[in-house]
Amino acid sequence: MYARLAEVIRSGFTESAHFGSVAALAPDGTLALARGVVDEPMLPRSSAKPFQALACLDSGAALYGSRLAIAAGSHTGEDFHADLVHAMLAEAGLAPSALRCPADWPEDETTRHAMVRAGEDRARVRMNCSGKHAAMLMACAAAGWDTASYLTASHPLQRRVRSAIQRLSGEKSPHTAVDGCGAPLFALSLAGLARAVRALAVAPKDTSERAVADAMRSFPEFVGGTGHVNTELMRALPGWVVKGGAEGVLVAATPEGYAVAVKVIDGGPRATSAIALAALAELGADTTGAETFTTVPVLGGGHPVGEIRATL
Repeated sequence: MYARLAEVIRSGFTESAHFGSVAALAPDGTLALARGVVDEPMLPRSSAKPFQALACLDSGAALYGSRLAIAAGSHTGEDFHADLVHAMLAEAGLAPSALRCPADWPEDETTRHAMVRAGEDRARVRMNCSGKHAAMLMACAAAGWDTASYLTASHPLQRRVRSAIQRLSGEKSPHTAVDGCGAPLFALSLAGLARAVRALAVAPKDTSERAVADAMRSFPEFVGGTGHVNTELMRALPGWVVKGGAEGVLVAATPEGYAVAVKVIDGGPRATSAIALAALAELGADTTGAETFTTVPVLGGGHPVGEIRATL
């Protein structure tokens, strides 16, 4: 049964509630907090991008720094994101048309308005998954694999992605789906997802896992973008690894080994950060600096009249 994870308070009245599941790990990796359904398959959506980036890196893609961060991220389509994706593709000898993600408008509103004023149309490089797709194409080019079929679940790269997820989570993926960007998506349990992100956060130096985590920590603006909650949360909590996904999914892990995976069953993301922070704080993780993320304002007439808060 799903648990009540958050509630919406308007003018002292409980207006709505979010239900779902939370799995949180103690620094030693044990499951220390479980709410809802944590041991049945779920789809990690874009919270799986750090593991996909890991597979690309281990396949020979020249990913480092901001390139590795955008490979693990869901960028907001700003100009500096698009420029980096173009550069990554050019280094692999590929044109933007090689991307198999859908064309889209940037999520960043300022950039989107500027494109409309300039008469530009939606583009694949502006889609929030284009960094991941560019990294996948770089990996294919480096390994000598076919680039046209890189989104096929049986492709060598996607087999490596599945292997990485299974190794880090400690469980076999029971189902393969297609993500919103067209890439294969490998199901795992919420507890397994927490174990996988923890493995990145505590990985030893000079490992590919540590490289992914450090790139996200050092270049959070490429994991999200201007004002993006994942970006701002990592800036508020240096050393943390945070990655959200569609349909109410979010993972977070600390350098000490605390980790959490959240799934809000209605698919809404607005409370996921507050839920994750509440779960980790309950286990003893230091969330100092992230106080503004522990609740979400509820507005009335443009002014705060309540809040969305975790109810763990």
